[in-house]
Amino acid sequence: MSLFSSARAGAPASVPPRRSPGERTRARFHTLTVEDVRPLTDDAVEVTFTVPAALADDYDHLPGQYVALRTTLEGTEVRRSYSLCRAPEHRTDGAPTRLSVAVKRDEGGLFSTWAQTGLHPGFEIDVMSPQGTFTSGLDDLDHKHVVGIAAGSGITPLMALAHTVLTRSTTSRFTLLYTNRSTLDVMFLEDLADLKDRYPTRVTLHHVLSREQRTAPVLSGRIDEEKLRTIFGSLIDPADVDEWFLCGPLSLVDLCREVLSDVGVAREHIRFELFTTGDEPLRTARPVEVRAGAATFRIEVNLDGVSSTVESPVDAHESVLNAALRVRPDAPFACAGGVCGTCRARVIEGSVSMTENYALEPDELERGYVLTCQSHPTSDRVVVDYDV
Repeated sequence: MSLFSSARAGAPASVPPRRSPGERTRARFHTLTVEDVRPLTDDAVEVTFTVPAALADDYDHLPGQYVALRTTLEGTEVRRSYSLCRAPEHRTDGAPTRLSVAVKRDEGGLFSTWAQTGLHPGFEIDVMSPQGTFTSGLDDLDHKHVVGIAAGSGITPLMALAHTVLTRSTTSRFTLLYTNRSTLDVMFLEDLADLKDRYPTRVTLHHVLSREQRTAPVLSGRIDEEKLRTIFGSLIDPADVDEWFLCGPLSLVDLCREVLSDVGVAREHIRFELFTTGDEPLRTARPVEVRAGAATFRIEVNLDGVSSTVESPVDAHESVLNAALRVRPDAPFACAGGVCGTCRARVIEGSVSMTENYALEPDELERGYVLTCQSHPTSDRVVVDYDV
């Protein structure tokens, strides 16, 4: 189930139906051209890519899905994941569509620092097909009240979600609780103001600034449990909300989930996406030496119809993904932190244990799917299939 119909208006009956936006598919990279780079704050930009008509189906997506960008910096392949910040464009005339992401500079961040000056109109970069299930299953929006809670660049998927919620129904409402250090750090400040002007009775914005005094004390300072409970008691009534979308660092997401659960909000109505886990993303396979006579796990990888085998030393404690990359450099991954789900595969034989999982749903786990970046063999032989 998805928010959008997969059919194109006026399409000939002989044209096969397109896949549903948001449907789980193998992540694949294509080279796209940067169309525009727009400053958002002093340390954040919005980057827009042109998608040729021939690739329109590959980049059809739900609001708030993400893509990975891939390039080579300082002689090393680097991948970073960014949420799509604009509502999907669906065209029927074959004209190119567009994708937009927001990149905020992280202190010491190799890719995010380069992106502020290295990405410019006309530049070509590898962009992964959209992934993620953050907003999947959100169908009937009539008379629904949707609330987003974001911190910093966690606003990016909620921008696309807000536009979609408000344009797909004339009776839906969207409320945003958005925390930053100061007004200068607020990404999409003008866009949010425009949204409020366009839908004055259906949009509510609450900006919480941790280092800038606001008129209302509840909107000043860092969001902790006490402040969040105050907000739920005075500004946002959880009993009046149908769906919650949380996006930010793990600490904020966990706090919101705990407080919402404590005030009676069912878990199935709380969706979350982590902006970062604090771990440095994997760039390439970590070198591992397989010594003669050493105990090893035998890992078999099925990818694009081809089976590859690699030996993984027991004492290396490496992930299935790291081992797979030594024989299949094209194995899909993006964040390598258990957040995005790009490296998802199904265990066909053997067993593994996962360190972290912020991406897979319970039903996927029951069917044997794992995040290979977080999976470590617990049996002598493990077979994983990326194709199923």
